[in-house]
Amino acid sequence: MRSLKHQIFVLLVGSLVLLAASFLVTLGFYMKDRAVAAAIVKVQTDLATCGEIIDQKFPGSWSEQNGNLYKGPDKISLNNELVDHLSNLTGDTVTLFLGETRVATTVRGSNGERAIGTKVSTSVAQKVLQDGQTYVGQANVVGEWYQTGYVPLRAESGKIIGIFYVGISHAYELEIITRSLITMAGIGLSLTIAVALLTMFFLQKVIIYPLHNIVAGTRDVAAGNLTQTVKVSGAKEIGELEDAFNQMVEQIQSLTEEINRANSGNPRYDPTLNDINQPIEPIECDREMTELSIDRVVVPESKQLSRLDSAGCIGEGGLPKGLNQATLGQIVQFLQATRRPLSAEEVAEGVKLTRVTVRRYLEFLENSGLLKSEQKYGTVGRPVKLFIQF
Repeated sequence: MRSLKHQIFVLLVGSLVLLAASFLVTLGFYMKDRAVAAAIVKVQTDLATCGEIIDQKFPGSWSEQNGNLYKGPDKISLNNELVDHLSNLTGDTVTLFLGETRVATTVRGSNGERAIGTKVSTSVAQKVLQDGQTYVGQANVVGEWYQTGYVPLRAESGKIIGIFYVGISHAYELEIITRSLITMAGIGLSLTIAVALLTMFFLQKVIIYPLHNIVAGTRDVAAGNLTQTVKVSGAKEIGELEDAFNQMVEQIQSLTEEINRANSGNPRYDPTLNDINQPIEPIECDREMTELSIDRVVVPESKQLSRLDSAGCIGEGGLPKGLNQATLGQIVQFLQATRRPLSAEEVAEGVKLTRVTVRRYLEFLENSGLLKSEQKYGTVGRPVKLFIQF
């Protein structure tokens, strides 16, 4: 069976991975739209840039001479140097058309040769050559889809005689998307690892270690060490488990002491055979004194006893349910030996009992008039309740 730590860790990592995968899928769709928008902007910019370069390098008007495309006196048809230069500058495919036919291009066909003599698509020819408009959008270029831009080439008379084209392959869009997703995946992986490590540290400190301490205390009790108590720090539920464990130990102590007292009247009983939590001898008092209730205890002044000395004369019948004489005597002896204001935590540490149990006995002594209490205020934190002997 897997440990609680491993189960929580697997659940956490699985949730983070699922969240990261969902985020990357959503980001992929978003980046696809952004990549298309970026490609369109690039196409429009490259059309303008290449047009200015051509005008500066080849001044003059566009014209058709002997079935070839000219710019001023310069022949543009089959001018591979020009289209290659523009392609290197922009990273696009570049083509010049005479009419609807490619006369200079970097686009290559399936055989790897320049696609000279191939035609522009019908839809583009309609919009650019006949309607005289610029076309920006997806188009099929020699069997492959590109994000394209087409502008009409006009002769000096204003007649449209050709087309200038730039195109961005879908590979460019995929490159943008892939690069963005890889970056986000790296960031997401780093955050996942960081969150997982912080969660493991939190689980170890707040849940796993306190539970281990409680389990170790339980094993000690099972081995016969009934003075074992646990002190853990953690969540509220862990603190409640600590109190429940310490109360259980106290109940076992009480039961053991009752068994020891019952067996002490048996002539065959040897107290050395069971030395776990031997009851502390109660303070001796007259028989008449033991029959009095705690609020009637009177100690002669000649004996110069404190009120706390009379606690040993309280019989089992004078104690509230859940308290026993032996534990009361143990706490009283510690108070008499210390003789200074003490908190419940200090007494609990001194007698090796839980603070919850010790507090019940101290409050009983306070309610019986044998102790008094006062609040001690520090500079920070909650006040501490101190129990003081009369």
